[in-house]
Amino acid sequence: MNLQRFSVLTFAVFFFFSSDLQAQKKSEKFVKYIETYCDIAVEQMKLHKIPASITLAQGILESAGGESELAQKSRNHFGIKCGGDWTGPSVTHYDDGRNECFRSYKKVSESYEDHSLFLVNRAWYAPLFELPITDYEGWANGLKKSGLCYRP
Repeated sequence: MNLQRFSVLTFAVFFFFSSDLQAQKKSEKFVKYIETYCDIAVEQMKLHKIPASITLAQGILESAGGESELAQKSRNHFGIKCGGDWTGPSVTHYDDGRNECFRSYKKVSESYEDHSLFLVNRAWYAPLFELPITDYEGWANGLKKSGLCYRP
């Protein structure tokens, strides 16, 4: 395992398990998710300067570790809705209401790319890109302030 991949795995595991250890089975599910999608998250980090640990954390939370219906049926790991400018494939799914339109992807990597572009192309996230790529705590706090981060 190369050093960059090890660092991303370490940050992501720390991010999820530092405050409260989950049951062993749930922990294993999240570690498997990280191992499965780590390379895609690192690629996105290199392309778009978003910490891979943040991308993985959001993917885990939004997709229930890749096991949500939306992730399984449409490979949408971030719960990205269609929006007014979306012309690609879509599925209807219950979220805040019935039959909401969500983006659908052929590959999970397309979902990761779309998530990156979602952050890059919205002005209110611009301050995050001024943070060091290693400042995952700053990114997490910034996303929480903007309302994009999961709140239990």
